[in-house]
Amino acid sequence: MSAPMAAQEAHRSTTTHPSDAYGHRIKGPSALGSSPRRMWHLTWSLARTEFKLAYFGSVLGYLWQLMRPLMLFGVIYGVISAFDKKLSAGAPLFPVAILLGIVMYNLFSEGTAGAVSCLLNRENLVRKIEFPRLAVPLATVITSLMNYSLNMIPVVVFLLAAGGAIRWTWIEVPALVLLLTAFITGLAAVLSVSYVRYRDVRPIWEVVLQMMFYGSPIFYSISSLKHLTLLGVRVNIAHVMMANPFSAILEQMRHVLISPRYPNAAQAIGGPAMLMIPVGIGLAVIVFGFLLFDREAPRVAEQL
Repeated sequence: MSAPMAAQEAHRSTTTHPSDAYGHRIKGPSALGSSPRRMWHLTWSLARTEFKLAYFGSVLGYLWQLMRPLMLFGVIYGVISAFDKKLSAGAPLFPVAILLGIVMYNLFSEGTAGAVSCLLNRENLVRKIEFPRLAVPLATVITSLMNYSLNMIPVVVFLLAAGGAIRWTWIEVPALVLLLTAFITGLAAVLSVSYVRYRDVRPIWEVVLQMMFYGSPIFYSISSLKHLTLLGVRVNIAHVMMANPFSAILEQMRHVLISPRYPNAAQAIGGPAMLMIPVGIGLAVIVFGFLLFDREAPRVAEQL
């Protein structure tokens, strides 16, 4: 061996890399962690545990998940039938449409309201060094999606019993649910990290959910809404409501699942071009939610 090569070999054998001297380099806390597979495994484990614990010790168990939307549906439909049938003008199978609206709203409200304090409730996990912290709000959303799957059973049963039929447009339903789940996940990310800093987020979001319930076409037909004049400007209330991604997805769901006589989202908002408004808002919420959560994830444990 030549002298220069021997010197290089001796240098490599005596030089120690910093990571070798102090062990393996440990990645700090982040939103996604170091392994997507590990994140999904943890997310699914948390969601499944939350779903089981929600009905632990209950006599009726999962039946409560089916009974809650049905009881609310009974009250709303009874009031509408007794006082104002104009809300269902031009709406086929309207009782089923109300039940579908309640089930969709429960998915939205459970996924977002549960995510508000999820990081605080899982403080013991959040304080782990390499724990993918986005798994916590994502598990809450998946749990609400499990409940939604149970609630859709009576919707389909009532639809077929009322004279509805299975149509090829039902293949669009999973895509719509996926879009709504993505929108909910974006909101869940924003709400969860915001609540860590500001405890006012919970009461504020409770008010927003109430506004969403009455400001979305859940228990009335979008075609029954009239124009409103504000400051001399004639405003189409239906178009304003359809700017909300939740309302747009709900209206499209009624069109593809219940009856084509319901206007699709593009028709309800005033054309395909106008449909870019709820689409843009939904995408903005998803992107902003991930970026905000990714930025705040390393400091969540310190702020709890």
